[in-house]
Amino acid sequence: MTDREKVFEFMNEAQVLFLATTDGDQPKCRPLGFRMLVDDQIYFLTGTFKNLYKQLEANPKVEFVGRVNGDFLRYTGKVAFDDDKTLYDKAFETMPMLEKIYNDKTGYVPQIFHLENAVAEFRTMENTTKEKIEF
Repeated sequence: MTDREKVFEFMNEAQVLFLATTDGDQPKCRPLGFRMLVDDQIYFLTGTFKNLYKQLEANPKVEFVGRVNGDFLRYTGKVAFDDDKTLYDKAFETMPMLEKIYNDKTGYVPQIFHLENAVAEFRTMENTTKEKIEF
């Protein structure tokens, strides 16, 4: 199992990840359910019509947090947007309900992204780092 597969597996066990960004000088955090692993890279998706997208453009430094039992994961890095059509096809295959949101009728456009210079920290609730992986 690669390091990214290990991180992705923890994310799946956590089910919902929380993504922290900034809006000006105000921190923002929201749940994010979509993720996929393709060619040993973890990808996420949002809509270009969402405030999240605007926040990512303004400040691409983010942190994801997920919790499983007494452990949690911090996954930080700098957002890089992806335009590879095969990734979008894979995203719709991974989560078919996305097609109900992102289509010609709604006019909503999806944006896939991943983290560059990512760091994954597996931690305990006692604030102990169990493992730190740099990508």
